[in-house]
Amino acid sequence: MTQTLQGRIQEALSKLRHPRTGKDVVTSEAVRDIATTTSGKVRLTLLVSPGDDPEFARLMRQTLEKVDGVTEVTVDVADASAFESNRKSASRALPVMNQQPAKPATSAPTPVSYPNLGKVIAVSSGKGGVGKSTVSVNLAVALAKAGKRVGLMDADVYGPNIPLMMGKNEPPMVINEKIIPLEAHGVKLISIGFLIDRDQPAIWRGPIIMKIITQFLRDVAWGQLDYFIVDLPPGTGDAQLTLVQATQLAGAIIVTTPQEVSVGDALRGVKMFERVSIPVIGIVENMSWFECPHCGKPTPLFGSGGGERLAKELELPLLGQIPLYQRVMEGGDTGKPIVAADPESSAARALTAIAERVDERMGAAAVR
Repeated sequence: MTQTLQGRIQEALSKLRHPRTGKDVVTSEAVRDIATTTSGKVRLTLLVSPGDDPEFARLMRQTLEKVDGVTEVTVDVADASAFESNRKSASRALPVMNQQPAKPATSAPTPVSYPNLGKVIAVSSGKGGVGKSTVSVNLAVALAKAGKRVGLMDADVYGPNIPLMMGKNEPPMVINEKIIPLEAHGVKLISIGFLIDRDQPAIWRGPIIMKIITQFLRDVAWGQLDYFIVDLPPGTGDAQLTLVQATQLAGAIIVTTPQEVSVGDALRGVKMFERVSIPVIGIVENMSWFECPHCGKPTPLFGSGGGERLAKELELPLLGQIPLYQRVMEGGDTGKPIVAADPESSAARALTAIAERVDERMGAAAVR
């Protein structure tokens, strides 16, 4: 089997001996956060201690530059003791939230306003597998079909699905130090999936996630947009907090399914956005029922009413309920969002109605 670029890099590093420890840099864990792009650019962090040879970073860079497929190498140098201290303190205990909103840290960055992005809307879910990316993609395409200028950012750095679901997967061009977004179905796109190999695992810590999201906001030539949809990873982790800190969100949409386990996770997602003072636009219930293709009879495969109960409990609008439909899944696998591929289907009509309600609510919020 042909070795991947990551594999060739690991092999080269395993042959490079650390002058102080005598072990290879992989075994001695002197190298962290290896990232590559499809164009062959490599970036990694070298942990150093007092007394280490300052020329070793240059030797490492020269070694990697000889690896087949590598076009550029950047070696970031970090203090090993500080890195280890931060790791231990972070793992010492799990944070415990009290009932009162936490006071903002004095060192927390002030969100930056990007007026050219228009209204920034985060699409989030408490758990994976509920169709969050499906909602993000079809919401963006439906808004574009309605004449809006729309950008879609794939912030799910661990499982970037937007390239597949939008039918685009190629490295974007860079002109005048600005990344040129790809475009599909009238929507401008950016995703980490455009920049890494398909089989490359994204084993990244919070600081790198912050850099990626900030760069996608700041260094992409989005032009003037009306809506900027952000597809977040499931949960309430680094990507969510980074987005809140990096820019000013107009609101968030929470995606759930009718199952109680999904609703419980979605509730935690709502509370996270409320805690950081981001308005929740509403709840979207996906996979609400299976519609028989022959008689049209709805069958609630995953229970019923979960999204509606959550919306009532939180006094939020239920933006819509999306039925299970085979062509929604097929479209996600072939790069043909259902609102474009089969706009008259019940699922497409539900998603289009959700986009209309979001647009109405955002317009009403702007008037206030």
